Amino acid sequence: MRRLRTRLTLDVLALALGFEGVLLTASPSLRDFGPWAAAYAAVVIAGFAARQAYAPRLRREILEEFRTVVTVTGVAAMATLTIQLVVRGSATTGLVAGLWAFTTVYIGCARSGARIASIRAKAVGEPTLIIGAGRVGQVVAGRLLASQPGNGLLPIGFLDKEPLDDGAGGLPILGASWDLEEVVLRHGIQHAIITFSTAPTSVVLDMVRRCERLGVTVSTVPRLYEVFGRRLTLDYFGGIPLITNHPVDPRGFRFRCKYAVERVLAAALVILLLPSFILIALAVWLSLGSPILFRQRRVGRDGKEFEMLKFRSMRGSEPTAEDLQHVPAGLGPGGVEGRDRRTQLGRLIRKASLDELPQLLNVVRGDMSIVGPRPERRSFVDQFSQQIHRYDDRHRVKVGITGWAQIHGLRGRTSLEDRVEWDNFYIDNWSPWLDVKTLLVTFAALRRGYRDPDEL
Repeated sequence: MRRLRTRLTLDVLALALGFEGVLLTASPSLRDFGPWAAAYAAVVIAGFAARQAYAPRLRREILEEFRTVVTVTGVAAMATLTIQLVVRGSATTGLVAGLWAFTTVYIGCARSGARIASIRAKAVGEPTLIIGAGRVGQVVAGRLLASQPGNGLLPIGFLDKEPLDDGAGGLPILGASWDLEEVVLRHGIQHAIITFSTAPTSVVLDMVRRCERLGVTVSTVPRLYEVFGRRLTLDYFGGIPLITNHPVDPRGFRFRCKYAVERVLAAALVILLLPSFILIALAVWLSLGSPILFRQRRVGRDGKEFEMLKFRSMRGSEPTAEDLQHVPAGLGPGGVEGRDRRTQLGRLIRKASLDELPQLLNVVRGDMSIVGPRPERRSFVDQFSQQIHRYDDRHRVKVGITGWAQIHGLRGRTSLEDRVEWDNFYIDNWSPWLDVKTLLVTFAALRRGYRDPDEL
């Protein structure tokens, strides 16, 4: 309730500041515009409520906040103009446009500031109990710990009669179902997450009710969570909820439009960046000689191979057997395999990701996409397809220069299972906005000097 009042207050103040901005920049004859500004503000507040912008959420991303703000204020502005045309026969387009511009900036900044303040305030997070110490419970605990600070939840330990192991994910086993009240009081638990365990359904339901009586907020990882995306509908048949998933069709019209737009965009970027291509090619030729481009067979959509292009940044072409034996067992491909064979120029262009510019040509040719799962070599694909759940599902779409897993830090020598999970999440929940968000995060990371240690 307190968070709702805070957000509502911030929105009202931002709307008031937006109206004041219009008063300061427009003509003084605004006496009749006051009621329309009030109507605009009412539509904005109603729009935020309809989009559940005031509902409690565990995580709120700043980019998603901006998207919501732009959408709601834009709809409110169009609604205000439409009502003016119907009621008055004319519309104050300039004033409404000014009000939209000011309020969008003010509300966006206010909500972003509130999000940043919330992250800093949640540096520790609410003590959280994970009920179920199986594989999923350990993954949840690991994700919460890895995303500290700012996610608002700090896992304290597990509650499970039959845990997967005694030191589940580095967190202690605090007891079994009958210890719930004692654990909550002893550790000041404020949030509980129900994951999978060997406990009967009746026992789990009883723990949920007991948590609610203790004032502990309960979240649940649903069964078959792997198939759930963001496009869900919830219906009720009596008291039984029915969740229907609406996944994106990788063969559908929307993906065809995505690929067409990306090919045009890639062609425009190649033309725009042609001077950079020439300068880098000349530098590579002077430092390494011919060939200028590194070519390697990678696996793309539907398991078909293509020749991926990069500017050469290392001496030699393929890693030798001696190089590969230096790769620790159990690690997937990533970074410089074995001995560091990069040249001084290679380190520079790899740090700025300039070595990957020729992949725009792969996009123009239709082999790759700008945003999509990163491509792998055939030997790794054959190996991982046998070992990693849903690995082959990554090949439902074209591979990309940057990707959803990549911008979340899953690159180089990181968990391959996590990378596959994020890649499939991207495919199942694709939207143009998801691509835009991926590109925005990629550009921001590059400006900070980020370098993806992708395999050679």
